[in-house]
Amino acid sequence: MATTALDPRTHPYREDLAAEALRDQVSAPRYVAGQMRQVVHSAAPLRGRPEPRASWTTEVLFGELVTVYDEKDGWAWVQLQRDGYVGYLRAGALSPQVREATHRVRALSTFLYPAADVKAPPWLPLSMASAVSVAETGPAFARLIDGSFVPTWHIADLAWHAPDFVAVAERFMGTPYLWGGKTRQGLDCSGLVQVALQMAGRACPRDSDMQQAELGSEVAISDSFNGLERGDLVFWPGHVGIMIDAFLLLHANAHHMAVAVEPLQAAADRIARGGGRPAAVKRLAPKAA
Repeated sequence: MATTALDPRTHPYREDLAAEALRDQVSAPRYVAGQMRQVVHSAAPLRGRPEPRASWTTEVLFGELVTVYDEKDGWAWVQLQRDGYVGYLRAGALSPQVREATHRVRALSTFLYPAADVKAPPWLPLSMASAVSVAETGPAFARLIDGSFVPTWHIADLAWHAPDFVAVAERFMGTPYLWGGKTRQGLDCSGLVQVALQMAGRACPRDSDMQQAELGSEVAISDSFNGLERGDLVFWPGHVGIMIDAFLLLHANAHHMAVAVEPLQAAADRIARGGGRPAAVKRLAPKAA
């Protein structure tokens, strides 16, 4: 059976094993059904290889669910439930005790506390889009099932969605650029797009080439970039940015080493000097009510 049609970034198969769900699609010495685990670190880097110096491919947030297909030498080979990405996590970041999420963090960042007291020493920082399981909601703090507390105004139930994904992305202005990152501590171009869209209730793949292929409908690109709108996604090979109006581009980029806003024309001219030209502009359909 051929495997060339399956993207290994989102399909769990290796030379030595594959997910049971792929039995009819790939050949492998063994197939594994996998076991569900939950992330209990504030954030954990997913890597392409089980090595501490391997590059991050993405970041997994507190409360996210993953399916573990293999565990060896302190590394777990997993598939993320939220976007299907496959890679290696430190096994210590995962718990076999899975709690159903009721809310997610809508603030850029917050903390878990041992008591409903702003003076209590925080236990753990949490980032936007982290998932939590609330047992009781109070006016100032919500008590989680595990006994910790989080500020009530920093979370929202899972049915809540931000009305404007661009406004979500704008909140990350000045955040350091970090390859593979997805938090207020650092993120990359496609991570910014993914977090913003997910907070607005839209499914979004992780990498910019996936986003270009799967999101929205294509908009013609003129030499002067006329006709662009707020929310249009501008793609280059390996890069993506978000239009905040007809002229300005918001993007996490390695030139500023931060999330920055600049005229699209200025960004395009600079990137073109390195040999890259815009590959596509994609426009998202209005979200259904």
